[in-house]
Order: sequence, then C-alpha cells, then structure tokens
Amino acid sequence: MNSSSIVVLTGAGVSAESGIETFRGPKGLWEGHSIDEVATPEAFLKNPKKVQTFYNERRKKLLMGSVFPNKAHLALAKLEAKWPGTVLIVTQNVDNLHELAGSKNVLHIHGSLLEARCTQTDKVYFPWKEAILKTTKCACCDLAGTLRPNIVWFGEMPFELPRIFEAIEQSSWFISIGTSGQVYPAAGFVEHARLHSKATTVELNLEPSMLSHLFADKHYGPATETVPDYIEGLLLESTSM
Repeated sequence: MNSSSIVVLTGAGVSAESGIETFRGPKGLWEGHSIDEVATPEAFLKNPKKVQTFYNERRKKLLMGSVFPNKAHLALAKLEAKWPGTVLIVTQNVDNLHELAGSKNVLHIHGSLLEARCTQTDKVYFPWKEAILKTTKCACCDLAGTLRPNIVWFGEMPFELPRIFEAIEQSSWFISIGTSGQVYPAAGFVEHARLHSKATTVELNLEPSMLSHLFADKHYGPATETVPDYIEGLLLESTSM
C-alpha cells in the first residue's frame, strides 16, 4: 500500500437504507430472532435446521433482486475507482451490496451469505446461491449435513485480521461508516490506527458511536448523505495531491 491508501470499515448502518435490518435490533433481536438462537456455534449444534433456515431466508432475499446498493455503497465504489491510491473496504456486513455497487477490494470480516463452508474440510464454496438443507451434500467430502453458512458467529475468529491490521498501519485515512463500536475486534481498529499509523481517523455515522471520542473527524446523519458528501470532498482533495 502507498502513502495515500484508505481503509474503510463499514457496518450495518451502510446497508440499513437498502432495507437490510441492522444486527443489533430492538430487545437484542436480529430480524425477529435472538442472537443466541442463530449466531453462535452452540445454536448450530443444538438446532441446525433453525439456523440454516434463518440464513437460507436471508440469502434468498439477497438473490431475489429486491435489495439494491444505496448512495453510500455507490460512493465508496466511486472512491475506489477514482482515488489515486489504494482503497480497501473492510465490511462487517454479510451482504454483497458493496460488490453490486462496483467495489472490488472488499474483505468480509464476518463472512458472506453467498459462501458455504464444509465443517469437515473447511473448503469454502463461492458463490453459493442455494438453500443449505440437511440433505445437501458437500462436493469435497460427499457427505450430507456438513455444510454451514460461511458466517463468523459469536465465539469464532473473524477473517483476514492480519491483512487488515497491516493495511491500517500503512493507511493515510481510516474511515468508519455505520458501525456501533460495540463489536470487537472491529471496534478496536480505530485505536490501532491511532497507535500504529498517522492516519486521519473519520467517523461517518447516523449518530455518535461508543467510540466517537477516538475519531479526529466526525460527520453524523444518514449514510446516503454523509458518505457521498465526504467522499466528494476527498476526491476533490486528491486532485491537489
């Protein structure tokens, strides 16, 4: 990465205006389900059918063509296309809206609804567009019932952490968009930027997060407004670099 690289962390607030429910909903529910019911390894062991059904329905919603990237996703894709340095999007979201908007350099720290993983071999299948059922056979082990969504559940290690920390250390901007600042290790990225790089730290959020005091630059409002406005300013700045 070069001296003008940007690392962008995105959370549920980016996709909320596209109609995708945020992770921390009312009363600790996620689309009507307790997190303990559908987002832990223990839940999967206890009731795999219920967990698979939950993710099958969310995957189906993505593939029905009823959910679209919004202005925030499109602005980030524009930033990647026009910025003279490198732009890396690290997303906590499991949807594919960044990619649909045109972003290419995207890391899904919590996995993707469009991936399946074999619990016997750890082989990942992408793109995965079908429902995962008890009878679904895995191509690598030829066994039924071994596939699971390639989603990071509570108690599991997020993906690509070494690469992300290295990118933050070499960045000139660290921009956090639509995150609550409650889920680690992603919540620790801004502190890592402050300690290990000279990056300008920016928070774009609907309201101040729990970590807002750690950001040097802050802008609050809907992502479809704050993100395009901030990115237009960055791109204007880049013409004088």
